[in-house]
Amino acid sequence: MREEKTQVDDIDRSVYDVIDEEKDAYRIEEGLTKEIIDKLSKEKNDPEWMHEFRLKSLEAYNEMKIPDWGPSIEGLDIDHIVTYVRPNTNMKNDWEDVPQDIKETFDRLGIPQAERKSLAGVGAQYDSELVYHNVKDEVAEQGVIYTDMESALHGEYADMVKEYFMKLVTPRDHKFAALHGAVWSGGSFVYVPKGVHLSIPLQSYFRLNAKGAGQFEHTLIIVDEGASLHFIEGCSAPKYNVANLHAGCVELFVKKNAKLRYSTIENWSKNMYNLNTKRAIVEEGGTVEWVSGSFGSHVGYLYPMSILKGKGAKMEFTGVTFAGNGQNLDTGAKVVHAAPDTSSFMNTRSISKSGGISTFRSSVVINKNAKNSKSAVSCQSLMLDSISRSDTIPAMDIRTKDAAVGHEAKIGSISDDAVFYLMSRGMSEEDAKALIVSGFADNVSKELPLEYAVEMNNLIRLEMKGSIG
Repeated sequence: MREEKTQVDDIDRSVYDVIDEEKDAYRIEEGLTKEIIDKLSKEKNDPEWMHEFRLKSLEAYNEMKIPDWGPSIEGLDIDHIVTYVRPNTNMKNDWEDVPQDIKETFDRLGIPQAERKSLAGVGAQYDSELVYHNVKDEVAEQGVIYTDMESALHGEYADMVKEYFMKLVTPRDHKFAALHGAVWSGGSFVYVPKGVHLSIPLQSYFRLNAKGAGQFEHTLIIVDEGASLHFIEGCSAPKYNVANLHAGCVELFVKKNAKLRYSTIENWSKNMYNLNTKRAIVEEGGTVEWVSGSFGSHVGYLYPMSILKGKGAKMEFTGVTFAGNGQNLDTGAKVVHAAPDTSSFMNTRSISKSGGISTFRSSVVINKNAKNSKSAVSCQSLMLDSISRSDTIPAMDIRTKDAAVGHEAKIGSISDDAVFYLMSRGMSEEDAKALIVSGFADNVSKELPLEYAVEMNNLIRLEMKGSIG
């Protein structure tokens, strides 16, 4: 099927907001019915257990109400969302074999040659399917498995997928988790064997290019005992004049004394409803680190959750959110201390501009048996004008007296003196403010590899200029 290009609003487009024509893409019709699930399952050649899982998830979706947290999503009508779009190619292991139109899109958006050379492995998803996947030989020789979810589901790792798939995030968690369970497609499967330490990251990049469509990739990562991994996720989409939906799911299993850093830069367009669910479970002595940069999206719900299951488990969350004109971004993090001597730290920055709304939610639960646990939450907000809004909503449920818990929040605006000082050194007012905002977001950029820190700072500058769709 060929679909004509759709004009964007009268906003200057950057390389992050390029619309390409869908050439010969296969689309399942709009809506969510048993017939559509059957058709999707047949298209994916699902094993019987997965087909049944999808149908049970659909039942849960139909029974559940829209969540009562976060901003309104009245503009989202699932009956007008296409749940599956297959691009005009099968997955390739050589970048040169990817169709030229798709390759050009990714080259503009975040998989330049230099980055591919500096990563242990790369996966690129276009609409509902991976179109490119490659793992360096030396990584594979260590026993590391990095493949797309469909290959894992049908290959020699099928039993492992069945054991872990949507066991941490279940379809009954909330309505959009049920939606994901019914229509998921694409995504990444990673297994790092015991004692293996990857010194360079793996990366997946997700591009939703189809008008009026949804993307529902599933990421499942298992880092075995004593192993370590840094996984980077990038997301983008062009702006259309109809709603698009992202309802992906991330499940992270961090085994005893293992360490996982999960970094995300999300640059969805401003017609996107980003309703993503991310969760990690951390065993004894393990560590999970979340690094999150949230840009774009008309409405965003994003609250990565960590369950500190084993004694001495640790969690760190570092995030920055930029809400501009027409955006209502509801972000934050959750942690459950379910064992003694566990610790968590959340350090976030939020920026709002041109009437944008940025809300930070934190949830800290310390169970009765989680003695000698520690948790600290720090949230700083920067409002760039008088018509924007920033809110902090902390929640704490502490069930033992033997715990140390703290929370601090700070809201402010750009200092006129700082802007004047930089302008006196030859900067324009626009560049001076962009530099200050980049410095404010330094908590995230300094945690990213250089290439991604540069990309994030470029996104901030584009947001400051109002040029991201």
